[in-house]
Amino acid sequence: MLDTEIKKYALAALAILFLGGAAIGFKSWKNKQELAENFSKSANQEEACEAIEEEMQNIPKEPIQESEANIEIKKPASIEYSLHQDITSTVFWVGESASDDNDDISNSPSAWDEQWKKHYGGVDSSTKREGFLPGKFCPKENPFYVALPYNDFGKKGRHKAEIFSLVPWAKDRNIPEDYSVLKNRWIKILHEGKAAYAQWEDVGPFEEDDEEYVFGSASPKNKENKNAGIDVSPAVRDYLGLSGIDKVDWQFVDFADVPDGAWKKIITTSQVYWK
Repeated sequence: MLDTEIKKYALAALAILFLGGAAIGFKSWKNKQELAENFSKSANQEEACEAIEEEMQNIPKEPIQESEANIEIKKPASIEYSLHQDITSTVFWVGESASDDNDDISNSPSAWDEQWKKHYGGVDSSTKREGFLPGKFCPKENPFYVALPYNDFGKKGRHKAEIFSLVPWAKDRNIPEDYSVLKNRWIKILHEGKAAYAQWEDVGPFEEDDEEYVFGSASPKNKENKNAGIDVSPAVRDYLGLSGIDKVDWQFVDFADVPDGAWKKIITTSQVYWK
């Protein structure tokens, strides 16, 4: 009887040691996997920046067709986006200080992200550049971005009622209250026969309720800076060879119609961030 009890305790001890070692081994493997994933993300970001530098003057002739599964909100196939022509463009950037040039509005936050500069990775200086990138760091978000003068949120941080009938790709959608249907949307910008693509990341210039222009055929109602109707990032400016105040054509495009290029190496996917 005593021998039997001793054998039971010995077997139990061995089981504990085995399972404990397995658990430790699993934890160690899991930590290594997480470290590898984190390293991979960091490496991919650096590779993306290198790819942007390599493609500084490339505009592919054929667009890459993406699966519709990658598109969160897509317009009905029957709707065509209007081309806004001869629109005055101005330049702005993440982290731009408030001044007379931008109506004393800092661009460290955006209309949809209170910590835009932090999430982008720093100040996207308009003068200290490395190709299409800021000169001192690899951005965490797309350096090809724009601002247009309409916000889908009202003063109290709730969706404007009209967006579901106004915004082509937001119709008949059950959209969460803290989700912007405009942020990250793709825009095609044309200048002197050359095209760039960018994501909508802020509201402006100067206006935030100009739906008749942004989603219609009216001219911008803003009167500042020669009736500016679109702000473009330094990367867009440099790609198209724009001056500080210039003329462009632009229109919305679906992700499936965005060709490969420097603008697709780092794609912004972050949503609304308000404290």
